[in-house]
Amino acid sequence: MAGMRMRDVRKLSTAEMRQKVTELRSELTKMRTDSSKGTLRKDSGKIRPMRKTVARMLTRMREEENSK
Repeated sequence: MAGMRMRDVRKLSTAEMRQKVTELRSELTKMRTDSSKGTLRKDSGKIRPMRKTVARMLTRMREEENSK
């Protein structure tokens, strides 16, 4: 689950988004650590799409918050 499109993010509930954001952030931290150690080879291309997915989810949560 490296990258999700905005239409997929819009289908998720707020609780699901919060859970996914925490999961993705922890996985992203692990990948960044492995990358800095030099042990991350084949998964190095997943970091950027994962960052963008987190940003999409946070944007959507902010949109819902502002619409209330």
